[in-house]
Amino acid sequence: MMRKVYICAPLGGNVEENLRKVKRYTKYALKCGTAPVVPHFYALCLNDRIPKEREIGMTAGLSLLWFCDELWIFGDEVTEGMKSEIQFCQSFSIPVRKIRDDEIKKKIGEKAL
Repeated sequence: MMRKVYICAPLGGNVEENLRKVKRYTKYALKCGTAPVVPHFYALCLNDRIPKEREIGMTAGLSLLWFCDELWIFGDEVTEGMKSEIQFCQSFSIPVRKIRDDEIKKKIGEKAL
């Protein structure tokens, strides 16, 4: 069975650009032989700028985090939402790993997706 990894990366701000980036991160995780859990894709049906809808997405993501073997952090920025996901993992001894851009490039190339 594949390890389940939770993709932790920025979403807010430039949502379209961040969704493009998270597709790349998801491809990387898949190529690493894991089953990525990607709550960012909730933004395709919820509006991250509406607080109630953002809360629904964050709560749904955290409920999936329970089932993950690890949390992988992507990108240079750690947002408030990401901090809560990381803190959740620390509280429940879920391993957290920072993925560097050079690791991604080595696995899937410079301009994948």
